[in-house]
Amino acid sequence: MTERSGPLAGLRVLDAGNLVAGPMAACLLGDLGADVIKIEHPVLLDPLRDWGPRKDGLCLWWKVINRNKRLVTLDLSKAEGQRLMLQLVGWADVVVENFRPGTFERWNLGYEQLAVVNPGVILVRVSGYGQTGPYAQRPGYGTIAEAMSGIVAFTGFPDSPPTLPGYPMADTTAAVFAAMAALAADRHRRESGRNEGQEIDVSLYESLFRLVDSQVIGYDQLGLVKQRTGNRMEEDAPRNAYVTADAVWIAISASSNRTWTRLAAAIGRPELGGDDRFNSGPKRVENVDELDAIIAAWFAARTAEEATQALDAHDVVAGPVLDIAEIFRHPQYEARQDIVEVEDPDFGRVRMQSPMPKFSATPGAVRFPGLGPGHHNREIFGDLLGLAEDELGELKLSNVI
Repeated sequence: MTERSGPLAGLRVLDAGNLVAGPMAACLLGDLGADVIKIEHPVLLDPLRDWGPRKDGLCLWWKVINRNKRLVTLDLSKAEGQRLMLQLVGWADVVVENFRPGTFERWNLGYEQLAVVNPGVILVRVSGYGQTGPYAQRPGYGTIAEAMSGIVAFTGFPDSPPTLPGYPMADTTAAVFAAMAALAADRHRRESGRNEGQEIDVSLYESLFRLVDSQVIGYDQLGLVKQRTGNRMEEDAPRNAYVTADAVWIAISASSNRTWTRLAAAIGRPELGGDDRFNSGPKRVENVDELDAIIAAWFAARTAEEATQALDAHDVVAGPVLDIAEIFRHPQYEARQDIVEVEDPDFGRVRMQSPMPKFSATPGAVRFPGLGPGHHNREIFGDLLGLAEDELGELKLSNVI
C-alpha cells in the first residue's frame, strides 16, 4: 500500500457511493491523506465507468475521482456482502453513501445497524433532496437539483432559456459540503471524548441553495426575484466579459469605486471615474448599458496583449476566459503546480488536478489514479479482514465480491 501523508492521515473512510457526489467527497478526503476504501458492485460496477471521455474503453474521469482509493467489489444487497460491509464499518471512521434514501435501510445498513458495530462511525448521506420531505424518495440527479436550487433560473442571457451548467455542479458542490461535514463531525467526536458518531444528511439542491446568500433575504425583505442578466450582475457594474480585436474574451470586475477608477484610467478615460453617471455602484448599475458600450468599444479596438498590458499597468481586476487547452499552458497554473502528472498502469502517465487547498506543512498528494474493479480485494478482505483464500474464492464465485 502506498504510504499516506497529509493533514488527514489516519482518518479511515468507506466510500460506498457511485457516480459523482459521494465518490467526490471521499476523493477530497483521500487527497488530504485519508485511507479510503471504495466499494463497487461486483457485476454492475460503478456507472461512472461508462461515462466519457473514454480512452481504450476506460473512463478517464474515473482516474481522477477515484484516485487514492483502495478498490474492492462487494454486493451490499446480499446477506454475506452486508456481513463483510459491517466488518469494514468496524474499521472505518466515516462512511459515505449516495443511494436513494431508504436503500441502505433495505440492505440492513442504516445508521442504527452501523452504530451497533461502531458507535463512533459517521455516516454521510448524499442524495438529491435529502432523507426527509415529500421529494425524498424521488430519483435525484444533479441536473434537477441545479434547476431546483434557483441558480439556473437566473443563469443565462435575458433572451435565452435558463442555462444549466456544463458539468455536475450540484454533485461536486454537495461533495465539498459532505467532506466538510464529515470533518466537523469527526472533530466533535474527538473533542467530546464520548466516541459518538452521527448521521449527516446532505442534499444536492440544498448545497447550491446555500450559496446564493442574498436571494432569500432579498425576496423576504424586498420581493426581489433575480433575473437572467448574462455576464452582468444586478448588484454591481461593470462586470462582464468583453471581446478583443483578436477574438479573445477578457472578464472584468470593477464593482467598487476604487477598482472602477483604476479601470477608467486604464482605458484612457480617467474623467469617467468621477462622472455623475458612474461615480457610485448604484449609478453604474443604473447606467450599465452606456457603461458597457464604452468598455466594449475600448476592447474591440485592441488585441488581447495590448488590453492586458494596459489593464495590468493600472492594477485592474481582469483575466482571460480560459479553456482547458489554455489552462495547460498558463503560467499561473504552472507556477502553482495545479496540474500534476501521475503514474498510471493503463496509460503510463496521466495529468490531473493537484490536491487543493495547499498546506504548507502537511500537503496532500495524488498517490495513484483510479484503478480497476476489485484491485484491492485480496488486500482488504484477506489482509485487513482475515479471510482465507478459499473463502475469497467462494465469495467471488457467488458474486458477493
